[in-house]
Amino acid sequence: MIDLVKSVMYRKAKQKLHIFVLGLMLTALLGGCASSLKTSDPATLKEIHPGILQGYLTSEDLPNSLELIPPPPKEGSAAFALDQQVSEQSLEMREKPRWDQATKDAILAFPEAVEAFSDVVDVPITEKDTPHLYILLRRTLTDAGLSTYTAKNHYVRGRPFMLNDQPVCTPEDEELLRKDGSYPSGHTAIGWAWALILCEVFPEKTNAILARGREFGESRIICNVHWHSDVVEGRFMGAATVARLHANPVFLADLEASKSEVAQFRGK
Repeated sequence: MIDLVKSVMYRKAKQKLHIFVLGLMLTALLGGCASSLKTSDPATLKEIHPGILQGYLTSEDLPNSLELIPPPPKEGSAAFALDQQVSEQSLEMREKPRWDQATKDAILAFPEAVEAFSDVVDVPITEKDTPHLYILLRRTLTDAGLSTYTAKNHYVRGRPFMLNDQPVCTPEDEELLRKDGSYPSGHTAIGWAWALILCEVFPEKTNAILARGREFGESRIICNVHWHSDVVEGRFMGAATVARLHANPVFLADLEASKSEVAQFRGK
């Protein structure tokens, strides 16, 4: 009987050791895979439009806004009445500091675009100081922005200034905006995607970053170029894009490289 008990105990101990060894092998394998992931190579990246760098996702991989979000509010509906109310209230911000901030938030050209979040992080986001993070934001701008276009092109919703005939923050863009669908907001999708990504790089500043990301989208309402519902669904598409990006190995490699370079910069 004693020999039988010893035999059983020996087999169980051997099984546990075998499982432990397999665990170590798997950890080493995964660690090796993670370290072998290649980051973006700036020399091979192309601009799909002047100043707009190619994203991480193919057109097939992008979240489909037409499938993911509901149609824009119809005129006469309670939702559209809310859109109009928020729009009218935002017009009171004209020629005030919040209007000036919204005007700055309209800029998506680099390097100026990253200034939107510069005040809430403690490390400069520049091509020189944090090149991986800089590339990360440039490429995800494209992904988040493009994620809105299946719905934009389908609904071709008119913008607030086309209805209320009031000024916009960037009058030089007005002609282009008239031809570009309002729903959902591409600026908002980009700002919210950036906020979520920056929270991973600067987790200790999550509250400030998310507050700034929300404000970034609301700037589009203050600029009189987007409705409230455009911004709400734009935020959704930004989150959907970041969720999809987490299955992209190059994005993940750039994200980890960004975390490392931020830590190194702080160490200096």
